Amino acid sequence: MKLCIVSDSHDRADPLAQAVGEGRALGAEAVIHCGDLIGAQTVKPALLHGLPVHAIHGNNLGDAAAMNFQSRKSAGQLQYYGAEAVLELGGRRIMVVHYDHHGYALACTGEWDLVCCGHSHKLEVRQVPDVKGGTSWLVNPGTVAGIAAPATWVLADLEAMRFEAHTLAL
Repeated sequence: MKLCIVSDSHDRADPLAQAVGEGRALGAEAVIHCGDLIGAQTVKPALLHGLPVHAIHGNNLGDAAAMNFQSRKSAGQLQYYGAEAVLELGGRRIMVVHYDHHGYALACTGEWDLVCCGHSHKLEVRQVPDVKGGTSWLVNPGTVAGIAAPATWVLADLEAMRFEAHTLAL
């Protein structure tokens, strides 16, 4: 299973929809948004690509009631989890949090195959040694909106556990 991993769209619907469209064209079957989506209207153009979107809110909460309403209205296409999400996709255990330092700490536990985070607007894909003697993947896709950094997102292949960074041409 392939995923389009994004974060920090900050109410910018166009680059979010562009990344989701590119992800779908490359075989993504679902989207993980690692927070700072902010507005419920921001995700609507991305939903037009037909992929399920798993989203958390991040430190810029926005309108949680509107996000819950949009989630209910989407017939399951938008899953809004609040502050964090625990997912099982493609047979992998995935934790989604917003803060990058929380993501690192969770990767160190060895409980997750993949930890997705955001907040820093800095693209990062790496394996983190964990307390169980193995490693966990930590993926921060940067900011899809291109705020104070390039507009980036990550395509994840969960079967191979490969991650490709992509930059949007805004």
